[in-house]
Amino acid sequence: MSKARIGVTGLAVMGRNLARNLARHGHPVAVHNRTAARTKALVEEFGDEGTFIPAETPEQFVASLERPRRLVIMVKAGAPTDAVIEEFAPLLEPGDMIVDGGNAHFADTRRREAALRERGLHFVGTGISGGEEGALHGPSIMPGGSAESYEALGPLLEDIAAKVDGTPCCVHVGPDGAGHFVKMVHNGIEYADMQLIAESYDLLRHAAGLSPAEIAEVFRTWNTGRLESYLIEITAEVLAHTDAATGRPFVDVVLDQAEQKGTGRWTVQTALDLGVPVSGIAEAVFARSVSGHAGLRRAARNLPGPKNDVRYLSGFADDVEQALYASKVVAYAQGFHQIQAGSEEYGWNIDLGQMATIWRGGCIIRARFLDRIRAAYEADPRTPTLLTDDHFAEAVGAAQDAWRRVVTTAAQLGIPAPGFSSALAYYDSLRAERLPAALTQGQRDFFGAHTYRRVDRDGSFHTLWGGDRSEVEA
Repeated sequence: MSKARIGVTGLAVMGRNLARNLARHGHPVAVHNRTAARTKALVEEFGDEGTFIPAETPEQFVASLERPRRLVIMVKAGAPTDAVIEEFAPLLEPGDMIVDGGNAHFADTRRREAALRERGLHFVGTGISGGEEGALHGPSIMPGGSAESYEALGPLLEDIAAKVDGTPCCVHVGPDGAGHFVKMVHNGIEYADMQLIAESYDLLRHAAGLSPAEIAEVFRTWNTGRLESYLIEITAEVLAHTDAATGRPFVDVVLDQAEQKGTGRWTVQTALDLGVPVSGIAEAVFARSVSGHAGLRRAARNLPGPKNDVRYLSGFADDVEQALYASKVVAYAQGFHQIQAGSEEYGWNIDLGQMATIWRGGCIIRARFLDRIRAAYEADPRTPTLLTDDHFAEAVGAAQDAWRRVVTTAAQLGIPAPGFSSALAYYDSLRAERLPAALTQGQRDFFGAHTYRRVDRDGSFHTLWGGDRSEVEA
């Protein structure tokens, strides 16, 4: 029997569609699942799409792979991933590779990569974005691991990835956990993007008095311009949808509690560890958290607020478009800053321009302005923040008056807009000549003798607050 070029174990929706994608591109693919019935069902239903080599046992699965063996595991992150690795690793030989295509925490990926490297095996933590449709038709793929492993694995991944202008949305991100780190931040940006879009809807509905169907048309218009993106596109579809059972707008029958799987939270936790401000992503994570505390919200529902009359504001939709664009730029700027910091911390040497390139297609945050982000980093790979790039600085500067009007309107009407507000605060913090952090540091020195630095000479100093208040050099 002929050998498979690659194998996929774990045939839930993502694993099944990834295997089908490989087969459709002419790659013989071995397929395995803990429940053999799922393997059989895949071959029976989609066997005409390409060459599938089913296996009932791990031993049969490994034996069906050509060397070096490329074994893709598509199971839940955490303990299930470790269990599958321990099941298959003893069956592999030096030079073989295990590819983790799930949403693993990058720290786990680093641990696994180091452990398997000692056994002569390659471990490739690989971020895959695009959901089940992307997995089937072409995702954005972010593989980490060694350069050697990418030589054997990369051509297959590039073949099945989404293509934009003929360029595959797949690139070797960097060593060990770099791929899963970038996928984590990608998801954090996704959280922020979705929150900003949700706030735009909320403002258009409750400040401008538009119906969901009318707002859908606004989003469709936006999707023909600089905000063109997958998320804007699907937002219009969701808002235009009518619930068949009630005849009401679909968005009105969905419980207003947004769930999360953890990657956004990981992004914020990691940013705190790196000392990188990702306030927009954090606000998006906390907004989902607030939405889920139904009891807390019920208890506080009668708290006093402004008289919230609907206002039909002339030009307000245009202002919201400006605020959304500027805030999205901030969210991406924060995410790319975090990738840059992680790359420096772990020695990954990640090319930020390439990250923008592979996010242009296949992934959930694919958007027109990723081309502009790619251009910014190609022009200056050491750009400290996208906000200082000439194109984005001009665009955000031109949007700021509308942005401020939107945040002001939200505050006046009592409409929560944490994403817009925090993005604007971040923008103003960066451009401020001085921040009140000077006072904060003075307070820290007062109660904890934490010292401070001066603007007029080098060194660290402490004021004797409990004594004569003279200054001493620390």
